[in-house]
Amino acid sequence: MAFLKSLSFLRLAIATVIMFTCLLISPMNAHAESLSFSHAQLKGRDFSGRDLVGSGFANANMEGANFENADVRGTVFSASILRRANLKGANFSGGLLDQADFAKADLSDALLVETILLRSTFDFVNIDGADFTDAIMDGAQRKWLCAKAKGTNSKTGIDTRDSLECG
Repeated sequence: MAFLKSLSFLRLAIATVIMFTCLLISPMNAHAESLSFSHAQLKGRDFSGRDLVGSGFANANMEGANFENADVRGTVFSASILRRANLKGANFSGGLLDQADFAKADLSDALLVETILLRSTFDFVNIDGADFTDAIMDGAQRKWLCAKAKGTNSKTGIDTRDSLECG
């Protein structure tokens, strides 16, 4: 058991270093709208289909916002409110989504590959077909999400339960 805990900590540490390194030195997509919305009131805003790679939404209130099919890879959503948000099909890969509130959000078919989700809440969230491959999250979060996980991601072909390593 101690070995598994140290392995999880090592995996978390490596993922954190890689993610922050990528955020600091990787060039942004030339077509991306890399913007800062940190600490903003964005209730109900429509970001659907937008290319927002590397943008910042830390501590923002995005209750009921629409990010359907948005490209938000490498974006920071730390400590943000995403209650009742439409996140269907959004690509959050490589993002920082720690301490975010996803209550009643629709994360169906979303890509959360290699994201950091520590201390985020997922009450009554829809994760059908979401891909959490190599996401870093608390054990309790994983257990909670495994209890409701079903479906296969349409883009990656990965089963949600497999991506969460539900067993």
